[in-house]
Amino acid sequence: MPSFPSRRRLLATGAGAALGLGALGAASSPAAATPRRAGGAEETRSLDELYRAALAEGGKLVIYAGGDTPTQQDGTKAAFLRSFPDIDLTLIVDYSKYHDVRVDNQLATGTLVPDVVQLQTLQDFVRWKAQGRLLPYKPAGFSQVHAGFKDPQGAWVAIAAIAFSFMYGTAAVGADAPRTPLDLLDPKWKGKIASSYPHDDDAVLYLYSLYVKEYGCDWAARLAAQDVRFARGSHSPGDAVRSGQYAIGVGGAGAPLATGPVKWVLPDDAPFMAWGQRAAILKGARNTAAAKLYLNWQLSTATQQASFNGWSVRTDVAPRAGLKPIWEYPNAHVDGFPRFMADRAEVERWKQTFALYFGEVTGAPTPGVLGLHPGV
Repeated sequence: MPSFPSRRRLLATGAGAALGLGALGAASSPAAATPRRAGGAEETRSLDELYRAALAEGGKLVIYAGGDTPTQQDGTKAAFLRSFPDIDLTLIVDYSKYHDVRVDNQLATGTLVPDVVQLQTLQDFVRWKAQGRLLPYKPAGFSQVHAGFKDPQGAWVAIAAIAFSFMYGTAAVGADAPRTPLDLLDPKWKGKIASSYPHDDDAVLYLYSLYVKEYGCDWAARLAAQDVRFARGSHSPGDAVRSGQYAIGVGGAGAPLATGPVKWVLPDDAPFMAWGQRAAILKGARNTAAAKLYLNWQLSTATQQASFNGWSVRTDVAPRAGLKPIWEYPNAHVDGFPRFMADRAEVERWKQTFALYFGEVTGAPTPGVLGLHPGV
């Protein structure tokens, strides 16, 4: 892998870019000059009380959620509507890197659509807070959320703990299952690995960067020689393994304790990555009461206990038996991902580097092409 500029040069360049973007945001947004207020006390109303308030407001709610396929959040929508059937919920899934700039464009043109954003682009929440774009709010249970998974003033809070690693088909690999990313380089897996493009998804990009930092540049070169099938969307590796087309998938989420034909690998010592998926209410939202209901429901004990992978963002909700809280795995690099996302110069260097190893990203976006104002 080509050598990167020195950290001193990087910091100087990043600081200059940040100042330029900050000045642009301040010039284009009167809200940027508004002093930030504390989020106030934690919510004390029950979900039933919040539901009644949402219905009195009009009963509508629009959410922009980061994801890979139009139906990826159908389970979340169904679970929410089972408890609150009279809410008119519109939940739009798209890559976070499109949703965030879509929201920026809507704010710039006075055409804001979503009430809630829940995205993987963690750096946007810091920026939006600084610009005065987020409504400070602390749902019930906020005090129990892991400190690294919330803004102290309540501008945003993580509603789910998500982890990316590699996975394999138990029947396809037999007794010789891969345990670490190094095992993926064994010649017997040539032509049998599927991966999401690391230079198309920043979480997968971070995962691949951790692999290279751990095993060296040669790891990327040798993986490139494995005839890997790259595709868009972090769902694609799991789909490829579940279908039986490929034995191993790299760069996707999973449940470490799940039994079945696909095993998601929670490494003992090798790197993987995890983060808290942040959510926030936009200050210009039309349906703030319904938005507050949604955040309280997401952080509720029952919803956190039902997480698909067994991890919770709350310190008082124990992970599924056999797991530790996600922030207790040093090889998950929970604190590293927000720093990585904040350094856009580094992100871009990694993207272009992996493009050199694995080729340019090709294929249509898996959620479809949604345009400027989906959900209207």
